[in-house]
Amino acid sequence: MSQTQNPNQAPRTAILLIDCPDQRGIVAAVADFLSRHQANILHADQHQDAERDLFLMRVEWDLEGFTLDLDEFPRRFAAVADRFNMRWKLERSDKPLRVALFCSQHLHCLVDLLYRHHSGELACEIPLIVANHDDGRRWAEFYNIPFHLIPVEPGKKPAAEKKQLALLEEHNIDLVVLARYMQVVSPDFVARYPRRIINVHHSFLPAFIGARPYHRAFERGVKLIGATSHYVTDELDEGPIIEQDVVRISHRDNLADLLEKGRDLEKIVLSRGLRWHLNHRVLVYDRKTVVFD
Repeated sequence: MSQTQNPNQAPRTAILLIDCPDQRGIVAAVADFLSRHQANILHADQHQDAERDLFLMRVEWDLEGFTLDLDEFPRRFAAVADRFNMRWKLERSDKPLRVALFCSQHLHCLVDLLYRHHSGELACEIPLIVANHDDGRRWAEFYNIPFHLIPVEPGKKPAAEKKQLALLEEHNIDLVVLARYMQVVSPDFVARYPRRIINVHHSFLPAFIGARPYHRAFERGVKLIGATSHYVTDELDEGPIIEQDVVRISHRDNLADLLEKGRDLEKIVLSRGLRWHLNHRVLVYDRKTVVFD
């Protein structure tokens, strides 16, 4: 650590995310490239998917002392990337993502994310909250975040989404989080933010997709209920899963108990999924994700 660096301040880092066909020499080539530019590697993790013959990797290094300008990185790294047929992207920790929160009437996930952000747990900016009901306004005002009410009336969803997308563009939003936003977003909306919309579903997917999953779980007498955070795709509740958790229930639990326990799970899996995305720890391939340690 540099003598002038504040020990309580997280270092400025760069993060390289890679996937490519699996073959020998990938780790050595990446490490050699970074070493030649005096990179101090802080974290490195990798995964091989044998069924797909695919290699995935995440490398994070301290930018202090790194001799290559990050604007020059794509051009200089191209030879390595081309050699191994890599898909890759470069992120940096000192450029927090701008996140829009969407909500409806169930506010537990919204309030949880706002508190975690306020306490410094979520390293991002939240320029706005978008809602189709007014219930969340008081929490937006409490945390001093602009609140935009855009009702979604029957037959008028395209007009509502047009207003939403205009707001997102105006505020340079990087990521949309559906914090129990009880509307299905259109394929056009998804296409504007591919792999950049995170939803929480109140079920352990792929079980009980769609509406009222706790009610259907209660009717079936299940012994475990769960919640799932996932990226949104055109297929309802079928996007790549980021995080899941479960809790055991019994015949003694009524529907109200399931709803209460489920709300706790929803907050946990959504905040984890968001945090890992913000920290650039998630790689999506096919219909799956790798979440690096």
